[in-house]
Amino acid sequence: MRIPQQSSLWFSLLLCLCALPPVVFQANAAQGNAAWAKPDTSDQQKRQKAVALFGEGKRLEALPLLEELVQENPQDAELLVDLGASLIEHAATLTDREAAAKERFRARDLVQKAWQLGNASPLAENLRQLLRDLPANGAIRFSNDPAVERAMEAGEAAFARHDFEAALRAYAKALELEPTNYSAALFTANSYDRKNDFTRAGEWYERAMRLDPDIETAYRYYADMLAKQGDMAKARGMLIQAAMAEPYNKIVWREIRAWALINKTAFKLVYLPIPLVAKDDASIGASGQAPQLLPAWRAYHSVIADWRKGGKFQKQFPQEAAYRHSLPEESEALTAAAVALQPLRQDENGAELLADNTVAGLLRKLHEAGLIDPYVLFSLGDSGIARDYKAYRAANRNKLEEYLDKFVMPPPPAGK
Repeated sequence: MRIPQQSSLWFSLLLCLCALPPVVFQANAAQGNAAWAKPDTSDQQKRQKAVALFGEGKRLEALPLLEELVQENPQDAELLVDLGASLIEHAATLTDREAAAKERFRARDLVQKAWQLGNASPLAENLRQLLRDLPANGAIRFSNDPAVERAMEAGEAAFARHDFEAALRAYAKALELEPTNYSAALFTANSYDRKNDFTRAGEWYERAMRLDPDIETAYRYYADMLAKQGDMAKARGMLIQAAMAEPYNKIVWREIRAWALINKTAFKLVYLPIPLVAKDDASIGASGQAPQLLPAWRAYHSVIADWRKGGKFQKQFPQEAAYRHSLPEESEALTAAAVALQPLRQDENGAELLADNTVAGLLRKLHEAGLIDPYVLFSLGDSGIARDYKAYRAANRNKLEEYLDKFVMPPPPAGK
Protein backbone atom coordinates (compact mmCIF):
# COMPACT_ATOMS: atom_id res chain seq x y z
CA MET A 1 0.00 0.00 0.00
CA ARG A 2 1.65 3.21 -1.15
CA ILE A 3 1.30 6.17 1.18
CA PRO A 4 3.70 8.49 -0.67
CA GLN A 5 5.34 11.77 0.24
CA GLN A 6 3.17 14.80 0.82
CA SER A 7 3.27 17.85 -1.38
CA SER A 8 4.23 21.21 0.04
CA LEU A 9 1.43 23.22 -1.57
CA TRP A 10 -1.40 22.28 0.74
CA PHE A 11 0.90 22.41 3.76
CA SER A 12 1.97 25.94 2.90
CA LEU A 13 -1.61 27.02 2.37
CA LEU A 14 -3.03 25.84 5.68
CA LEU A 15 -0.64 25.92 8.62
CA CYS A 16 -0.53 22.94 10.95
CA LEU A 17 -2.13 20.64 8.39
CA CYS A 18 -0.48 17.54 7.09
CA ALA A 19 -1.28 15.93 3.74
CA LEU A 20 -1.96 12.36 2.72
CA PRO A 21 0.66 12.12 -0.01
CA PRO A 22 0.94 12.43 -2.83
CA VAL A 23 -2.37 14.22 -2.80
CA VAL A 24 -1.63 17.90 -2.59
CA PHE A 25 -5.27 18.55 -1.78
CA GLN A 26 -5.66 16.32 1.29
CA ALA A 27 -5.24 17.66 4.79
CA ASN A 28 -4.97 16.16 8.23
CA ALA A 29 -6.41 18.76 10.59
CA ALA A 30 -5.21 18.63 14.19
CA GLN A 31 -8.20 17.16 15.97
CA GLY A 32 -8.93 15.28 19.15
CA ASN A 33 -5.96 16.59 21.12
CA ALA A 34 -7.77 17.46 24.34
CA ALA A 35 -5.87 14.73 26.20
CA TRP A 36 -2.62 16.42 25.23
CA ALA A 37 -3.73 19.86 26.37
CA LYS A 38 -1.04 20.40 29.06
CA PRO A 39 2.21 18.67 28.04
CA ASP A 40 5.48 19.37 29.70
CA THR A 41 8.17 21.17 27.72
CA SER A 42 10.07 18.02 26.73
CA ASP A 43 6.90 16.33 25.45
CA GLN A 44 5.97 19.43 23.54
CA GLN A 45 9.36 19.59 21.85
CA LYS A 46 9.23 15.88 21.05
CA ARG A 47 5.79 16.26 19.54
CA GLN A 48 6.83 19.24 17.46
CA LYS A 49 9.81 17.28 16.14
CA ALA A 50 7.68 14.23 15.31
CA VAL A 51 5.03 16.30 13.52
CA ALA A 52 7.72 18.19 11.61
CA LEU A 53 9.40 14.98 10.45
CA PHE A 54 6.06 13.53 9.45
CA GLY A 55 5.19 16.70 7.57
CA GLU A 56 8.48 16.51 5.67
CA GLY A 57 7.71 12.94 4.64
CA LYS A 58 10.41 11.50 6.92
CA ARG A 59 8.03 8.99 8.38
CA LEU A 60 10.52 6.28 9.22
CA GLU A 61 12.46 8.86 11.23
CA ALA A 62 9.27 10.08 12.88
CA LEU A 63 8.12 6.56 13.76
CA PRO A 64 10.02 6.01 17.07
CA LEU A 65 9.01 9.45 18.32
CA LEU A 66 5.40 8.83 17.40
CA GLU A 67 5.47 5.47 19.18
CA GLU A 68 6.64 7.15 22.38
CA LEU A 69 4.16 10.00 22.11
CA VAL A 70 1.18 7.75 21.45
CA GLN A 71 2.11 5.55 24.38
CA GLU A 72 2.13 8.64 26.59
CA ASN A 73 -0.94 10.23 24.97
CA PRO A 74 -3.17 7.42 23.62
CA GLN A 75 -6.11 9.79 23.10
CA ASP A 76 -4.25 12.16 20.77
CA ALA A 77 -6.20 11.56 17.59
CA GLU A 78 -3.80 13.42 15.31
CA LEU A 79 -0.78 11.45 16.46
CA LEU A 80 -2.72 8.19 16.14
CA VAL A 81 -3.24 8.90 12.46
CA ASP A 82 0.37 10.00 11.94
CA LEU A 83 1.59 6.82 13.60
CA GLY A 84 -0.74 4.71 11.47
CA ALA A 85 0.56 6.29 8.27
CA SER A 86 4.16 5.81 9.41
CA LEU A 87 3.55 2.16 10.22
CA ILE A 88 2.22 1.60 6.71
CA GLU A 89 5.41 3.04 5.26
CA HIS A 90 7.52 0.96 7.65
CA ALA A 91 5.65 -2.19 6.62
CA ALA A 92 6.95 -1.72 3.08
CA THR A 93 10.51 -2.12 4.34
CA LEU A 94 9.90 -5.48 6.04
CA THR A 95 10.87 -8.69 4.27
CA ASP A 96 8.78 -10.75 6.69
CA ARG A 97 5.32 -10.60 5.15
CA GLU A 98 3.58 -11.65 8.34
CA ALA A 99 5.29 -8.87 10.27
CA ALA A 100 4.37 -6.38 7.54
CA ALA A 101 0.74 -7.48 7.71
CA LYS A 102 0.71 -6.97 11.49
CA GLU A 103 1.99 -3.43 10.99
CA ARG A 104 -0.83 -2.70 8.57
CA PHE A 105 -3.47 -4.20 10.86
CA ARG A 106 -2.13 -2.13 13.74
CA ALA A 107 -2.27 0.96 11.54
CA ARG A 108 -5.89 0.16 10.74
CA ASP A 109 -6.73 -0.09 14.46
CA LEU A 110 -4.98 3.20 15.22
CA VAL A 111 -6.78 5.07 12.46
CA GLN A 112 -10.11 3.60 13.51
CA LYS A 113 -9.48 4.71 17.10
CA ALA A 114 -8.58 8.20 15.89
CA TRP A 115 -11.82 8.36 13.94
CA GLN A 116 -13.77 7.30 17.03
CA LEU A 117 -12.05 10.11 18.93
CA GLY A 118 -13.33 12.60 16.38
CA ASN A 119 -10.58 12.84 13.76
CA ALA A 120 -12.53 12.94 10.51
CA SER A 121 -9.82 14.79 8.57
CA PRO A 122 -9.21 13.90 4.91
CA LEU A 123 -6.03 12.04 5.90
CA ALA A 124 -7.89 9.97 8.50
CA GLU A 125 -10.80 9.30 6.15
CA ASN A 126 -8.53 8.27 3.28
CA LEU A 127 -6.50 5.97 5.48
CA ARG A 128 -9.68 4.40 6.86
CA GLN A 129 -10.87 3.77 3.32
CA LEU A 130 -7.56 2.27 2.18
CA LEU A 131 -7.06 0.12 5.26
CA ARG A 132 -10.65 -1.08 5.25
CA ASP A 133 -9.90 -2.72 1.91
CA LEU A 134 -6.95 -4.73 3.23
CA PRO A 135 -7.22 -8.43 2.36
CA ALA A 136 -7.75 -10.85 5.23
CA ASN A 137 -4.05 -11.76 5.38
CA GLY A 138 -2.93 -8.12 5.32
CA ALA A 139 -0.74 -8.68 2.26
CA ILE A 140 -0.43 -6.24 -0.63
CA ARG A 141 0.07 -7.95 -3.98
CA PHE A 142 1.26 -6.33 -7.18
CA SER A 143 1.47 -9.36 -9.49
CA ASN A 144 0.78 -13.06 -9.76
CA ASP A 145 4.34 -13.53 -11.03
CA PRO A 146 6.65 -14.22 -8.03
CA ALA A 147 9.61 -12.55 -9.71
CA VAL A 148 7.61 -9.40 -10.43
CA GLU A 149 6.27 -9.45 -6.88
CA ARG A 150 9.81 -9.59 -5.47
CA ALA A 151 10.90 -6.70 -7.67
CA MET A 152 7.93 -4.59 -6.60
CA GLU A 153 8.53 -5.32 -2.93
CA ALA A 154 12.16 -4.31 -3.34
CA GLY A 155 11.05 -1.11 -5.04
CA GLU A 156 8.60 -0.27 -2.28
CA ALA A 157 11.21 -0.89 0.41
CA ALA A 158 13.68 1.39 -1.39
CA PHE A 159 11.01 4.04 -1.91
CA ALA A 160 10.15 4.02 1.80
CA ARG A 161 13.86 4.60 2.57
CA HIS A 162 13.88 7.48 0.04
CA ASP A 163 16.38 5.59 -2.12
CA PHE A 164 14.61 6.54 -5.32
CA GLU A 165 17.35 5.33 -7.68
CA ALA A 166 17.13 1.84 -6.20
CA ALA A 167 13.35 2.03 -6.38
CA LEU A 168 13.51 2.94 -10.07
CA ARG A 169 15.81 0.01 -10.80
CA ALA A 170 13.43 -2.37 -9.05
CA TYR A 171 10.36 -1.03 -10.87
CA ALA A 172 12.24 -1.25 -14.16
CA LYS A 173 12.93 -4.92 -13.44
CA ALA A 174 9.26 -5.48 -12.73
CA LEU A 175 8.28 -3.82 -15.99
CA GLU A 176 10.87 -5.81 -17.92
CA LEU A 177 9.18 -8.98 -16.66
CA GLU A 178 5.63 -7.64 -16.90
CA PRO A 179 5.33 -4.57 -19.20
CA THR A 180 1.63 -4.11 -18.42
CA ASN A 181 2.06 -3.80 -14.66
CA TYR A 182 0.15 -0.62 -13.75
CA SER A 183 1.65 -0.26 -10.28
CA ALA A 184 5.21 -0.46 -11.58
CA ALA A 185 4.54 2.30 -14.12
CA LEU A 186 2.72 4.42 -11.55
CA PHE A 187 5.43 4.05 -8.91
CA THR A 188 8.12 4.79 -11.49
CA ALA A 189 6.33 8.06 -12.20
CA ASN A 190 6.01 8.83 -8.50
CA SER A 191 9.70 8.12 -7.93
CA TYR A 192 10.68 10.59 -10.65
CA ASP A 193 8.19 13.02 -9.13
CA ARG A 194 9.93 12.72 -5.77
CA LYS A 195 13.27 13.38 -7.52
CA ASN A 196 11.74 16.55 -9.01
CA ASP A 197 12.25 15.16 -12.49
CA PHE A 198 8.82 16.34 -13.55
CA THR A 199 9.24 15.71 -17.27
CA ARG A 200 9.95 12.02 -16.82
CA ALA A 201 7.34 11.76 -14.09
CA GLY A 202 4.70 13.16 -16.44
CA GLU A 203 5.69 10.71 -19.15
CA TRP A 204 5.36 7.79 -16.76
CA TYR A 205 2.06 8.98 -15.29
CA GLU A 206 0.73 9.11 -18.83
CA ARG A 207 2.07 5.64 -19.50
CA ALA A 208 0.22 4.33 -16.44
CA MET A 209 -2.95 6.04 -17.67
CA ARG A 210 -2.64 4.29 -21.02
CA LEU A 211 -2.14 0.94 -19.31
CA ASP A 212 -5.45 1.36 -17.53
CA PRO A 213 -7.45 4.56 -18.09
CA ASP A 214 -10.11 3.39 -15.64
CA ILE A 215 -7.94 3.55 -12.50
CA GLU A 216 -7.98 6.95 -10.83
CA THR A 217 -4.59 6.91 -9.13
CA ALA A 218 -2.27 8.04 -11.93
CA TYR A 219 -4.55 10.99 -12.75
CA ARG A 220 -4.65 11.99 -9.10
CA TYR A 221 -0.87 11.69 -8.56
CA TYR A 222 -0.27 13.65 -11.77
CA ALA A 223 -2.70 16.34 -10.58
CA ASP A 224 -0.68 16.70 -7.39
CA MET A 225 2.55 17.13 -9.31
CA LEU A 226 1.00 19.69 -11.64
CA ALA A 227 -0.38 21.63 -8.68
CA LYS A 228 3.10 21.73 -7.13
CA GLN A 229 4.25 23.36 -10.35
CA GLY A 230 1.35 25.83 -10.25
CA ASP A 231 -0.48 24.40 -13.25
CA MET A 232 -3.92 24.33 -11.63
CA ALA A 233 -5.79 24.20 -14.94
CA LYS A 234 -4.10 21.00 -16.07
CA ALA A 235 -4.39 19.59 -12.55
CA ARG A 236 -8.12 20.19 -12.80
CA GLY A 237 -8.22 18.24 -16.05
CA MET A 238 -6.46 15.31 -14.41
CA LEU A 239 -8.92 15.33 -11.50
CA ILE A 240 -11.83 15.31 -13.92
CA GLN A 241 -10.30 12.23 -15.54
CA ALA A 242 -9.84 10.67 -12.09
CA ALA A 243 -13.53 11.18 -11.33
CA MET A 244 -14.48 9.59 -14.64
CA ALA A 245 -12.19 6.65 -13.93
CA GLU A 246 -13.58 5.91 -10.45
CA PRO A 247 -16.68 8.03 -9.80
CA TYR A 248 -17.60 6.20 -6.60
CA ASN A 249 -14.19 6.49 -4.94
CA LYS A 250 -14.50 9.05 -2.14
CA ILE A 251 -10.78 9.87 -2.19
CA VAL A 252 -11.21 11.45 -5.62
CA TRP A 253 -14.03 13.71 -4.45
CA ARG A 254 -12.18 14.80 -1.32
CA GLU A 255 -9.36 15.87 -3.58
CA ILE A 256 -11.66 17.73 -5.95
CA ARG A 257 -13.24 19.59 -3.03
CA ALA A 258 -9.82 20.61 -1.77
CA TRP A 259 -8.71 21.69 -5.27
CA ALA A 260 -11.74 23.98 -5.37
CA LEU A 261 -10.84 25.38 -1.94
CA ILE A 262 -7.25 26.08 -2.95
CA ASN A 263 -8.39 27.77 -6.14
CA LYS A 264 -11.23 29.69 -4.49
CA THR A 265 -13.87 28.15 -6.71
CA ALA A 266 -17.11 26.49 -5.69
CA PHE A 267 -17.22 22.73 -5.91
CA LYS A 268 -20.79 22.07 -7.02
CA LEU A 269 -22.21 18.80 -5.80
CA VAL A 270 -25.24 18.76 -8.08
CA TYR A 271 -28.39 17.27 -6.58
CA LEU A 272 -32.03 17.60 -7.59
CA PRO A 273 -34.41 16.68 -4.76
CA ILE A 274 -37.62 16.11 -6.69
CA PRO A 275 -40.52 17.07 -4.38
CA LEU A 276 -43.15 14.58 -3.38
CA VAL A 277 -46.56 15.46 -4.80
CA ALA A 278 -49.62 15.71 -2.55
CA LYS A 279 -52.72 13.82 -3.60
CA ASP A 280 -55.27 16.58 -3.05
CA ASP A 281 -55.38 20.28 -3.83
CA ALA A 282 -55.75 21.31 -0.19
CA SER A 283 -52.51 19.53 0.73
CA ILE A 284 -50.81 21.01 -2.28
CA GLY A 285 -51.68 24.51 -1.17
CA ALA A 286 -50.51 23.86 2.36
CA SER A 287 -47.18 22.46 1.17
CA GLY A 288 -46.11 25.74 -0.34
CA GLN A 289 -45.28 24.14 -3.70
CA ALA A 290 -45.85 26.26 -6.78
CA PRO A 291 -48.85 24.74 -8.62
CA GLN A 292 -47.24 25.44 -12.01
CA LEU A 293 -44.43 22.98 -11.18
CA LEU A 294 -46.67 20.13 -10.08
CA PRO A 295 -47.12 18.59 -13.57
CA ALA A 296 -43.34 18.14 -13.77
CA TRP A 297 -43.05 16.47 -10.37
CA ARG A 298 -46.07 14.27 -11.14
CA ALA A 299 -44.47 13.24 -14.43
CA TYR A 300 -41.30 12.23 -12.59
CA HIS A 301 -43.07 10.14 -9.96
CA SER A 302 -45.34 8.54 -12.55
CA VAL A 303 -42.34 7.22 -14.50
CA ILE A 304 -40.68 5.96 -11.32
CA ALA A 305 -43.85 4.12 -10.27
CA ASP A 306 -44.13 2.56 -13.71
CA TRP A 307 -40.57 1.25 -13.58
CA ARG A 308 -40.95 -0.12 -10.08
CA LYS A 309 -43.86 -2.27 -11.11
CA GLY A 310 -41.18 -4.34 -12.81
CA GLY A 311 -42.36 -4.51 -16.41
CA LYS A 312 -40.18 -1.73 -17.86
CA PHE A 313 -37.15 -2.95 -16.01
CA GLN A 314 -37.57 -6.49 -17.28
CA LYS A 315 -37.84 -5.24 -20.86
CA GLN A 316 -34.74 -3.07 -20.50
CA PHE A 317 -32.70 -5.68 -18.61
CA PRO A 318 -34.03 -9.11 -19.62
CA GLN A 319 -30.85 -10.79 -18.37
CA GLU A 320 -31.42 -9.59 -14.77
CA ALA A 321 -33.71 -11.59 -12.51
CA ALA A 322 -34.79 -8.84 -10.09
CA TYR A 323 -35.61 -5.14 -10.26
CA ARG A 324 -32.93 -2.61 -9.32
CA HIS A 325 -32.67 1.16 -9.49
CA SER A 326 -31.12 1.99 -12.85
CA LEU A 327 -29.83 4.78 -15.07
CA PRO A 328 -32.63 4.36 -17.66
CA GLU A 329 -35.29 4.68 -14.95
CA GLU A 330 -33.97 7.89 -13.40
CA SER A 331 -33.05 9.40 -16.75
CA GLU A 332 -36.51 8.79 -18.21
CA ALA A 333 -38.20 10.18 -15.10
CA LEU A 334 -36.08 13.34 -14.97
CA THR A 335 -36.48 13.86 -18.70
CA ALA A 336 -40.25 13.58 -18.35
CA ALA A 337 -40.15 16.25 -15.63
CA ALA A 338 -37.93 18.50 -17.75
CA VAL A 339 -40.26 18.20 -20.74
CA ALA A 340 -43.23 19.08 -18.51
CA LEU A 341 -41.41 22.25 -17.47
CA GLN A 342 -40.91 23.45 -21.05
CA PRO A 343 -44.24 25.31 -21.42
CA LEU A 344 -43.31 27.55 -18.48
CA ARG A 345 -40.65 29.18 -20.62
CA GLN A 346 -43.31 30.62 -22.91
CA ASP A 347 -44.52 33.32 -20.53
CA GLU A 348 -42.81 35.79 -18.25
CA ASN A 349 -44.21 34.46 -14.97
CA GLY A 350 -43.29 30.87 -15.84
CA ALA A 351 -39.76 31.83 -16.86
CA GLU A 352 -39.32 33.73 -13.60
CA LEU A 353 -40.58 30.72 -11.64
CA LEU A 354 -38.03 28.48 -13.38
CA ALA A 355 -35.27 30.93 -12.55
CA ASP A 356 -36.31 31.16 -8.90
CA ASN A 357 -36.75 27.41 -8.31
CA THR A 358 -33.32 25.79 -7.94
CA VAL A 359 -34.46 22.27 -8.79
CA ALA A 360 -36.55 23.23 -11.80
CA GLY A 361 -33.94 25.63 -13.15
CA LEU A 362 -31.08 23.16 -12.87
CA LEU A 363 -33.13 20.33 -14.33
CA ARG A 364 -33.95 22.50 -17.32
CA LYS A 365 -30.26 23.33 -17.84
CA LEU A 366 -29.23 19.68 -17.63
CA HIS A 367 -31.92 18.69 -20.12
CA GLU A 368 -31.00 21.41 -22.59
CA ALA A 369 -27.34 20.41 -22.36
CA GLY A 370 -28.19 16.73 -22.86
CA LEU A 371 -26.47 15.86 -19.59
CA ILE A 372 -29.16 14.26 -17.46
CA ASP A 373 -27.51 10.84 -17.77
CA PRO A 374 -24.14 11.99 -16.35
CA TYR A 375 -25.95 13.76 -13.53
CA VAL A 376 -27.74 10.54 -12.61
CA LEU A 377 -24.53 8.50 -12.70
CA PHE A 378 -22.45 10.92 -10.63
CA SER A 379 -24.99 12.31 -8.18
CA LEU A 380 -27.47 9.47 -7.79
CA GLY A 381 -25.05 6.58 -8.20
CA ASP A 382 -26.38 4.09 -5.69
CA SER A 383 -25.49 0.40 -5.94
CA GLY A 384 -28.09 -0.13 -8.67
CA ILE A 385 -27.27 2.84 -10.87
CA ALA A 386 -23.53 2.26 -10.44
CA ARG A 387 -23.89 -1.00 -12.36
CA ASP A 388 -24.74 1.01 -15.47
CA TYR A 389 -21.69 3.28 -15.28
CA LYS A 390 -19.03 1.33 -17.16
CA ALA A 391 -21.21 0.64 -20.19
CA TYR A 392 -22.26 4.29 -20.36
CA ARG A 393 -18.68 5.52 -20.02
CA ALA A 394 -17.51 3.25 -22.82
CA ALA A 395 -19.92 4.96 -25.22
CA ASN A 396 -20.23 8.47 -23.77
CA ARG A 397 -16.95 9.51 -22.17
CA ASN A 398 -17.22 12.97 -23.72
CA LYS A 399 -20.58 13.62 -22.04
CA LEU A 400 -19.24 12.65 -18.63
CA GLU A 401 -16.32 15.02 -19.08
CA GLU A 402 -18.61 17.81 -20.28
CA TYR A 403 -20.86 17.40 -17.24
CA LEU A 404 -17.96 17.57 -14.78
CA ASP A 405 -16.52 20.55 -16.62
CA LYS A 406 -19.73 22.57 -16.82
CA PHE A 407 -21.65 21.63 -13.70
CA VAL A 408 -19.30 20.23 -11.05
CA MET A 409 -15.77 21.64 -11.22
CA PRO A 410 -15.56 25.24 -12.42
CA PRO A 411 -12.18 26.32 -13.81
CA PRO A 412 -9.79 28.30 -11.61
CA PRO A 413 -9.60 32.09 -11.92
CA ALA A 414 -7.68 33.48 -14.85
CA GLY A 415 -3.94 33.13 -14.51
CA LYS A 416 -4.00 29.93 -12.47
